Amino acid sequence: MKDAHATDAETDVFASALSGQVLPKHRMPDDHSPTEVVYELLRNELLLDGNAAQNLATFCTTWSDDGVHRLMNMCLDKNMIDKDEYPQTAEIEARCVSILADLWNAPTGGAATGCSTTGSSEAAMLGGLALKWRWRTRRRAEGLPADRPNLVCGPVQVCWEKFARYFDVELRQVPLEPGATGLRPHQLAEYVDENTIGVVAILGVTYTCVYEPVAEIAAELDRIQAEHGWDVPVHVDAASGGFVAPFLHPDVVWDFTLPRVASVNASGHKYGLAPLGVGWIVWRTADLLPDELVFDVDYLGGDMPTFALNFSRPGGEVIAQYYLFLRLGRGGYRRVHQACADTARYLAREIDAIGPFTLLYDGEGALPAVSYTLTDPVGAGFSLYDLSDRLRARGWQVPSYPLPADRGDTVIQRVLIRHGVTRDQIALLVADIGRAVEQLRAAPHGVSAVAPRSGFHH
Repeated sequence: MKDAHATDAETDVFASALSGQVLPKHRMPDDHSPTEVVYELLRNELLLDGNAAQNLATFCTTWSDDGVHRLMNMCLDKNMIDKDEYPQTAEIEARCVSILADLWNAPTGGAATGCSTTGSSEAAMLGGLALKWRWRTRRRAEGLPADRPNLVCGPVQVCWEKFARYFDVELRQVPLEPGATGLRPHQLAEYVDENTIGVVAILGVTYTCVYEPVAEIAAELDRIQAEHGWDVPVHVDAASGGFVAPFLHPDVVWDFTLPRVASVNASGHKYGLAPLGVGWIVWRTADLLPDELVFDVDYLGGDMPTFALNFSRPGGEVIAQYYLFLRLGRGGYRRVHQACADTARYLAREIDAIGPFTLLYDGEGALPAVSYTLTDPVGAGFSLYDLSDRLRARGWQVPSYPLPADRGDTVIQRVLIRHGVTRDQIALLVADIGRAVEQLRAAPHGVSAVAPRSGFHH
């Protein structure tokens, strides 16, 4: 006689015993349930997350082709850290590092080194650790105190705040000057000193999506070294721009072309187009990664150096990244990102035409994105937070938030255009923004003096 659970499932998923219950939330059920029933019930619940294609807050990949899905399924059981058991996955990781070193103009001859990570946040922390270790080693060799390291940066993503707190480094965040959207080189002289382990330059500022002027930052550090003798390296946080600038802005000088750039991190799962869960860190030369931070894993009769904060993690995302490098090539990445950039500029023109907004970034010259503020925040009759709420009712996630220190009174909105976000979708967004503005003007809200901070800082 068939199990009652199986009979229910054969009749209809939603006639099953489990579908007639509130799903267990605090205690594992006593017995099993049919695969299809559990799958459909969880799938139904996950619909509450909303449509990832309408999430215009995230930099992260929300669309992947079928080849990525098939390779990810094939790699579900591959642990990236087990390099002796999965040597070909380790080999493909090394190929990706070499491709990125070449893309970012590392010295020829294979002197660069690097590794994959779970994302650019982990990669950034590894870059920061290497900066701290090298500074400490140099200070001790000179017989100088090495107990007060600091790291200088402009408006950075929260991972750098975590790095500073977790690894006991003073984070010197340079406030934004009036009208600025990132760190300006002349500000460095006030913040850099003999205890500075490095300066972080952002290629694609989280808040406004612009590139900080890496070449000018490096030149200012050259001047500071000539004046004071402090040799301060640059780490480029290219979480997003590292996969955009080489293809859309080849004339922008930001990478290992600059001798002062010691390391670069990037997110494979942002404009690298890979699925969530992969980042990259590359050092100009192997000697810039201190030996004390590297662990050797023996496989196939040789040593595989590893450097990571995480341990077990899936290998599928690395395989997917290599697949995308092979499938798209430089021309494919250029065309994909150009399509996104064209759509961003279309959105900027439409936002400008709606009326009450002032563009901070129009999608030209950096990431495929748009950021803007209210021209008259007090007289508009509504806040950008109100507009975000109205757009959410239509499924759009468009973040509103204040700029960082010294420009915190300026609230902006940011829209990111990613692979898979179409011109037609953005036209629908524009229509919804226009309707929302009309409705908010017709029934104005009181604009609060202190608006709530948004959580959209991806």
